Amino acid sequence: MPHFLDIHSTDPADLRTIIDSAAAMKTARDGRPRGTPDDDRPLAGRMVALIFEKPSTRTRISFDVGVRQMGGETMVLSGTDMQLGHGETIADTARVISRYVDAIMIRTFEEATLLEMAEFADVPVINGLTNRSHPCQIMADVMTYEEHRGPIRGAKVVWSGDGNNVFASFAHAAQAFDFDLTFTGPETLDPEPALDGLYRTVRDPMQAVEGADLVVTDTWVSMHDPQSARERRHNQLRGYQVNAELMARAKPDALFMHCLPAHRDDEATSEVMDGPHSVIFDEAENRLHAQKAILRHCLGV
Repeated sequence: MPHFLDIHSTDPADLRTIIDSAAAMKTARDGRPRGTPDDDRPLAGRMVALIFEKPSTRTRISFDVGVRQMGGETMVLSGTDMQLGHGETIADTARVISRYVDAIMIRTFEEATLLEMAEFADVPVINGLTNRSHPCQIMADVMTYEEHRGPIRGAKVVWSGDGNNVFASFAHAAQAFDFDLTFTGPETLDPEPALDGLYRTVRDPMQAVEGADLVVTDTWVSMHDPQSARERRHNQLRGYQVNAELMARAKPDALFMHCLPAHRDDEATSEVMDGPHSVIFDEAENRLHAQKAILRHCLGV
């Protein structure tokens, strides 16, 4: 079953095909009103279940719009609608949903939920985010970089901040797409040990971004974090804010990315987010195109 569960569990050749397909579909839609369907409607007659244990703006809208543009329909289900793993096993839920739909996108907390869903589903399962990874976002990020600067192979990418789930997918992408990845952040928020060998660590952010082609960050706090945790994270990460001084140490034409939502003037200043280096809104748009290509790959259409 051609699931899309993570960057490192997808063949690099398929990842490249997905990126190229996404770029082609975006070009084909150039100038077309957002609400109009694609000329090619490969999902006509298909139903995609979009399951959200975790709330979402970009993931929900981009998947919903993408399916509709390709002629398909969506069924959006929240965690309370599904009660995954409560009263019915995830395995049984996967078996049942597979009888109704052609593909499943799930945005959940535990990676184990995603993996069990994929193991027992008879239709493709797509990882919309887990606590360990966010592969759809990084596919959009690679697409965005290449849209602005050409092939990402050999580029120097610097991540400043928390070694979280988005960083984990960046690390997997560094291996798959052959670019150099540097992590700069406090030791207390280092990436998980399983990622060792996929990146290098430089504690001093000013040193880390020297010669960078791309500087990336993410929110310092989750919407679920209590106030005490938010204050602790701010204290640890304050020195890793992406500001004009930091960007000045990167290459003059370096790009800045943030997957959004952002807490402006925390992890990155508004000056950087709205400045000439920033491609954050292209990045957000490209979620739509990258995910359409992922859906086509999984469904073989």
